[in-house]
Amino acid sequence: MAPKAAALVLVLLAISGSRADVNPDDVASVIWKYFTELGGNAKDTVGQLQQTEISKQLNTLLKSNLQSVSAYAEDLQEQLVPFAIELQARLAQDSQRLKEQIHRELRELQAKLAPYADEVHQQIGTNIRELQAKMSPYAEELRAQVDRGAGELQRALEPYAVELQERLKDNAESIQASLSPYADRLQQQIDGGVESLKERLSPMADELKAQVEQSVAELRRGLSPYAQEVQDGLNRQLESLSAQMERAAEELRSRLAASSEELRAQLSPLARELREAAGGDAESLRQRLAPLAQQLEQRVGHTLEAFRQQAAPFGDAFGKQLVQRLEEMRGKLDSGAAGVEDHLELLEKEVREKVATFLST
Repeated sequence: MAPKAAALVLVLLAISGSRADVNPDDVASVIWKYFTELGGNAKDTVGQLQQTEISKQLNTLLKSNLQSVSAYAEDLQEQLVPFAIELQARLAQDSQRLKEQIHRELRELQAKLAPYADEVHQQIGTNIRELQAKMSPYAEELRAQVDRGAGELQRALEPYAVELQERLKDNAESIQASLSPYADRLQQQIDGGVESLKERLSPMADELKAQVEQSVAELRRGLSPYAQEVQDGLNRQLESLSAQMERAAEELRSRLAASSEELRAQLSPLARELREAAGGDAESLRQRLAPLAQQLEQRVGHTLEAFRQQAAPFGDAFGKQLVQRLEEMRGKLDSGAAGVEDHLELLEKEVREKVATFLST
């Protein structure tokens, strides 16, 4: 199976067990990702889709992976392939229309806003400064939460280094008998600490997403008086801005979760090395354990410090990304020129709406 298609199959397998479990947004995300990855470059997606054998690929993938899962999986398989083919064709047709529509709306919006250029600049500038002021405390709080979470995990693991040093004073047979349970407890502490860290950091992404929504709403209120005759065009631009900023918030959540899992992957070998040491002969056990006992605390400290250095700046980077989106918005209103991202945002929005409608029937 092609790697680019694997996500489509895996998610469909996960969601196809029953009607109640099917999430239209999950299906839409997978289909959109599948379409964009077919082109290799999101900017060329729609044009390249016309050259793909989507019918053959989806039929093969779905039949080979969903067969006999459930009656509903078969029903979904039969309906999804024709739907995807139709959706692909409509995407190709809609692409040029959407490009033209966005360019036309932006030119109209630029013309209407031109007499109020100074006020518009001032409004967006104010929005940028307010967003920066709001993001700064969140970035600091995220940094503090990373430090606190890493510190708690480090303190929780410190007794294990001391305990291992104490165990070296026992006889070899006693050490060997107790080493596997000790390694299991160490792994449980690592897993529990990482899960606690993820629970601590995840709400930060939710709070940042709420701030994004508030910032876009404030910008809408500030700009609406200058664009009374072209509200649709302004709303479309703000919807695109909101989607980009919310996606950045979701990316932040994913990066925090990925960093936490990477931390688990870097700490878990400590427990594995202890289990491997327990499996050797008792005579050389103390010789094998002594270096590990000496390095355990240091290795934990280095790993957690690397996590701090990696994850702590995420909040600052997120704030800069949001400001960049606002600057791009201001540039589009000045020039009346839209980027390819604008029409891709709308295409993706249409995919989500069409998938939701399809599954609701």
